[in-house]
Amino acid sequence: MVEDSGVSNSSIEFWLNKTLEWDQITTLESQQDVCLHLPELQEFLLQIYGALKHMSSTTAVQTFPLIGQLLGRLCWNPFVIGYDECQKILICCLCCLYSGEPQNPLELKANSWIQSLCHLLSICGMGNHHTDINKFISTLGFTSVDYYSKLIENIVSSLVAELHGTQVNGFNSQQNISCRVTSMSLLCVPLITLPGIKPLIEALLNYHDHGPEDVLHSQFLEAVNEAILQKNISLSETAVLQLWLRHLPSLEKAVLRNIEELISSQTKSMQEMAYVIKDSLLHRAACHPAVFRTIDEIFKNALLETDGAQEIMTVMQVFTQCFVQAYHENNKQHKFPLKAYFPHNPHSLVMALLKSPSGKLTSVFSSLDELFNNWFLLIHFGEWADLTAKQLLLSQAESSNLLWLLVFYYSPNNMNQQRTQIMVRTRSACDYLTSLSRMPTISVADLQTLFNSKTTLTATKHIVTHLIISFVLFTPNGHSIAREFIAYVTESDEIPQVTGLLTHISNTTSHLGVKYQCSVKLANDLLQEFRYSA
Repeated sequence: MVEDSGVSNSSIEFWLNKTLEWDQITTLESQQDVCLHLPELQEFLLQIYGALKHMSSTTAVQTFPLIGQLLGRLCWNPFVIGYDECQKILICCLCCLYSGEPQNPLELKANSWIQSLCHLLSICGMGNHHTDINKFISTLGFTSVDYYSKLIENIVSSLVAELHGTQVNGFNSQQNISCRVTSMSLLCVPLITLPGIKPLIEALLNYHDHGPEDVLHSQFLEAVNEAILQKNISLSETAVLQLWLRHLPSLEKAVLRNIEELISSQTKSMQEMAYVIKDSLLHRAACHPAVFRTIDEIFKNALLETDGAQEIMTVMQVFTQCFVQAYHENNKQHKFPLKAYFPHNPHSLVMALLKSPSGKLTSVFSSLDELFNNWFLLIHFGEWADLTAKQLLLSQAESSNLLWLLVFYYSPNNMNQQRTQIMVRTRSACDYLTSLSRMPTISVADLQTLFNSKTTLTATKHIVTHLIISFVLFTPNGHSIAREFIAYVTESDEIPQVTGLLTHISNTTSHLGVKYQCSVKLANDLLQEFRYSA
């Protein structure tokens, strides 16, 4: 193969000697000599590339000991890198010498040396520090920015075309091509935010060779993900999805970063929280079942680790709403059935919860055995719990199923004795609040008594708080003391749960029609009170 390429150590030595003669590029004689030999040099570089792409870095250096010196000197010659396809071919040669997984000191040294040549794609690197090169560019009638932008454009388009050609046509040596792609991705790490590099980044992310292992280097995938999270680059949804599908740590980092941002903004409206989620593209990426189930598992672990913290529930519910909207928008042909997203839940239950809660709510859980999985599903659709609490206070109908559902929402794992205690306490709280709603007037002290009632069960405290907030928002008597009660809450340790409840109850109620718009406005006003007191 080497013999067929036309490359020999003597030919490399000949061109190396030429580069030594061209070192003084400011003299007219050396400039004329460079220009005279450029077409022949470019043809020789193509021959070098043809030989190198079939070798490992170690084999290449052992076969051609002078190859590094030659390529290094050519990379710093402005006449060479400015001529036709020379810069593209030099980049391709360097990619061949770069080891995605260096196996020995020689390959490590070669990698370090090649990384030092990133000026080939750097707009600012050469423009600021190389006067001779800037003078040369000026004689061509270009500014340095225009000149290097055009070079980058040409190199990127060439590499993108090579990637596409590899996938369409294939090569005899797929292993060497995979190594080339790995090296290319690693070389892109310091260039990810460079203007004009986006097409190459997306082409790499969309590249697949159907091998058992990913050909893109993990450092490249991590760097791209960090640039996305920092808003330093903006890629297509397809490219972002490919990133998260092929690199689980990047997806996990993106989800955790988004959850942290949302938790820190709990006093914002759910509309504002939805904007944060949509800006991350995670809800649209979740339309792929594998991504959705990964995100869902992160939420599940977060809920278990925080003992069902209200902040996590709220974030999870907003995310679910964004996902459902994206699912209906992007999945009109039903490419993925709902069973692919919720494989551990009865389809009938999933379909029931996907419907908007109505005024006639009955429990669909009591006859099911898979309590934990169905509880976790219910948490996705927290608006059902909000409506349950409202109906318990306002409805005159039989409320046993409603009571069971609200208790199940906050306490899925309690044993029978604890469940009975929670049910009794919840029933007592409902009766007490219902009696308050019928009184001519009440004071905030009437709610403080219930709010501060002693209990050893955390679930009971959460349920009672949910009922109190619903009372404040949906009954005339509650309206009259709402602000005074919220002022009292700001001095307690229950602020996260109360703000979370106000946020998603407001969101749920906004879909119930004009009848409840006063309740929506009050909830938003009370959230403002928390902002001012924070």
